[in-house]
Amino acid sequence: MKDFIEITDFHAPELDVFARLTEAQLLNRFEPKKGMFIAESPKVIQRALAAGCRPVSLLVERGHCNQEAMEAIEACGEVPVYTAPLPVLTQLTGFQLTRGMLCAMYRPPLSDPQDILPGKRRVAVLEDVMNPTNLGAIFRSAAALGMEAVLLTPGCTDPLYRRSARVSMGTVFQVSWCYLGPDWQDMLRKLGFQTAAMALCDDSVSIDHPALARAEKLAIVLGTEGDGLAPTTIARCDYTVKIPMSNGVDSLNVAAASAVAFWQLGRR
Repeated sequence: MKDFIEITDFHAPELDVFARLTEAQLLNRFEPKKGMFIAESPKVIQRALAAGCRPVSLLVERGHCNQEAMEAIEACGEVPVYTAPLPVLTQLTGFQLTRGMLCAMYRPPLSDPQDILPGKRRVAVLEDVMNPTNLGAIFRSAAALGMEAVLLTPGCTDPLYRRSARVSMGTVFQVSWCYLGPDWQDMLRKLGFQTAAMALCDDSVSIDHPALARAEKLAIVLGTEGDGLAPTTIARCDYTVKIPMSNGVDSLNVAAASAVAFWQLGRR
């Protein structure tokens, strides 16, 4: 049975990772090997552990240690477990914990596109998707609806940000992902992928166009909230694809559009 460490000093340095360090500070771009992230909720923690992420410490609500939470705590091994009642934790972190649990973990090494793309046939490309909630929802849809990898331009938010990972239900640890370089369209073409830009243009084809289903390898390209894909990106894609709409609605939120696109185009 774990020994819980009761919080008595809000300013204890071991609590900085939960209460005082920003997401950018946790990322630690200057020393990537020391970078960390915060996993929130037992399910996210368990999926991070299953992916090989190493825990550093836990912060748990004393009254929320049910069986699922205790299993996550035990799976973390010999790391400190800090605890306090909910009002104290809310005061410490500034907001309530989802499912009463946070785990500080070391970031896994970043993958390279050349390492994860061989053998893949359906992948998603996200261009400058900056909202952590949208990014997490896209990962969840990607995991559920047949995407074998998610490729991110540098302008995207970090999939391991606390909100992104939580909204994804931990699927950011189940779907292969990596960041792309500036010549990503050339790279995908060399690897045999056709690219389908999700955009409303005069020459857009319907999402159920037969040519899309016949593509041996297909990359589904989605753009940032509001502005969508850059015109130069659309121009260089093999297809421009639209989701037919009704009732005068012209577009969907990028997370909702991703689910429709993955369901239709992920089947093969």
